[in-house]
Amino acid sequence: MSHFYKKFKKGDNMIKIITTGAKSVLPFSPAIKAGDFVYVSGQASVDRENGSVIEGTFEEEMRRSIENLEVILKEAGLTLDHVINVKGYVADQKDLKEYNKIYPEYFTNPLPTRSTIVKVLPTFLKFELDCVAYAPNTRQEG
Repeated sequence: MSHFYKKFKKGDNMIKIITTGAKSVLPFSPAIKAGDFVYVSGQASVDRENGSVIEGTFEEEMRRSIENLEVILKEAGLTLDHVINVKGYVADQKDLKEYNKIYPEYFTNPLPTRSTIVKVLPTFLKFELDCVAYAPNTRQEG
């Protein structure tokens, strides 16, 4: 078991706090594994080492956000193929077409369930996403 986890056990239930991957200056855990599920906090276009925001084009910010998500999933022994639910946050509605063009490069069939929310981000972010992953199997194995 990776030393990057903090473990909390009560009875047969185990919760693991994933504390490495993409860092944030904000008060939250990058991810928590609860039973067979991994819940990953919102990932934005930030430097993985210090949590500072890296501004760019919508495409740059989206790709960096997903790459940060991938790093956190890897710390839990998972890949994007384990993701079963995605919540995407897009700052500007005009970027939805590009979002839908880039998304299938990272999430392939069968696709995870998804919600997309527009115009809820602070002005310094163009994109953010969070997810739920299922540890025992990938979507393709399901």
